[in-house]
Amino acid sequence: QVQLVESGGGLVQAGGSLRLSCAASRSIVSINSMSWFRQVPGKGREFVATITSGGTINYADSVKGRFTISRDNAKNTLYLQMNSLKTEDTGVYYCHAWDSRNYWGQGTQVTVSS
Repeated sequence: QVQLVESGGGLVQAGGSLRLSCAASRSIVSINSMSWFRQVPGKGREFVATITSGGTINYADSVKGRFTISRDNAKNTLYLQMNSLKTEDTGVYYCHAWDSRNYWGQGTQVTVSS
């Protein structure tokens, strides 16, 4: 079992940057994959980026070239560096881990103003 706690959300102007963090309650070395999703009111949870234990990375087309996912196994932390933010990036960002079952954090709000 693993608990996930996101931080780093906030209000930023379009074109700005934010870095989200997801702290895990135990070692993430063996966790198969860790990801970021986001959700806006009235819509389902949307995939943003994922990184596997082997280092394979994938991004949603909407964030390619602007967002960077990384993991620091020594700190048991997942990151999402978000640059060139757009208003459509606004939403609640959730950390996800797949380790024989799904684990979710509580989410952190990101608001991008025009």
